Amino acid sequence: MDFNFKEEQLAFADALKRWVTKDYSFDARRKIVHSPSGVSDAAWTTLVELGMTALPVPEEQGGFNGSALDMLVVMQELGRGLVVEPYLATVMGAEALKTGGGHPQLLEQVAVGELKLACAFTEKQSRYDLADIATTATAQDGAYVINGTKSIVLHGAQAGSLLVSARSSGAQRDAAGISLFVVPSSTAGVAITDFRTLDGLRAANITFTNVQLPAAALVGTEGTAWDTLEHTVDYGAALLCAEALGAMEAIFAATLDYLKTRTQFGAPIGKFQALQHRMADMYIHLEQARSMAILAAVKMASGDAAERRRTVSAAKFRVGQALKFVGQQAVQLHGGMGVTNEVMAAHHFKRLTMIELTLGDCDHHLQRFIAQPGFATDGEP
Repeated sequence: MDFNFKEEQLAFADALKRWVTKDYSFDARRKIVHSPSGVSDAAWTTLVELGMTALPVPEEQGGFNGSALDMLVVMQELGRGLVVEPYLATVMGAEALKTGGGHPQLLEQVAVGELKLACAFTEKQSRYDLADIATTATAQDGAYVINGTKSIVLHGAQAGSLLVSARSSGAQRDAAGISLFVVPSSTAGVAITDFRTLDGLRAANITFTNVQLPAAALVGTEGTAWDTLEHTVDYGAALLCAEALGAMEAIFAATLDYLKTRTQFGAPIGKFQALQHRMADMYIHLEQARSMAILAAVKMASGDAAERRRTVSAAKFRVGQALKFVGQQAVQLHGGMGVTNEVMAAHHFKRLTMIELTLGDCDHHLQRFIAQPGFATDGEP
């Protein structure tokens, strides 16, 4: 396998890196995080101008038809710069539309930056079980009525349209009977409660009360959205692995710089062998995470759903282990400074912590990996 990135991929990454360095400084990010909306229209416009919103959209809808591997270099730089704009939520929504089929006009709007999306897949009782859906979609006179509540919807309040999973038939935890709908956030009966998360991003709890939707709001075929949901969340998990990789690279570099400049007993603390060993261990975790993040991005293009599930869960688990180790070691090596808001490493650590908990933590993905075909042989667990 060729692990070298293409020239176009490196150009995207370089453009993002230069923008983050020039215009998305630590102080600029802090102002955005504490603004009323928690995002920046100017930053979003720049992402659009750089082609980031068009990257994952099919060429037929004005995009570049970028793969998950193309997205890896983008997410890596966004993670390095701790960018808080609703990019992940939007590209996950676009992936759901691409996978489910239909709504090409929405993908066109995403490509030119006119529409932000959010995926309302989780509920308070479901944790990481995508099939545990209490929200209902009732067919009525050729249309649908949605009732229910979605929890911790990433950038739900900043989205123009929501991708909402709802149960149109079956029991609450059945994979069959789930439908996916496009719901404009301004639709009557949609109530959105916005809040800031630990890492400075935004999420929302969203309640749907007798929300009337036309039949055209349905994505794909009624009752068959499970495969689309699972694919979309795997795609998001692969992108989170890439974002974590960028954040780990940044916090590793910051820690190394700190060890070179912080002196104790008349010498930089980086000269102490015990600390050098800890940095070496951090580097090993980082490189193993890099390999798994790349593999997950490659396997997202696999036509074998079982292979995709197995690889993405393996990557999310291994990257989750790595980000815990790298983040915790970085905080300890920074000393008391490592947990103060005045130090960028503290914010990288917060983001890494949230990435571990988003779209399935280590325990969830370990169990999912074990449950895939081929793990157990000859009847042995």
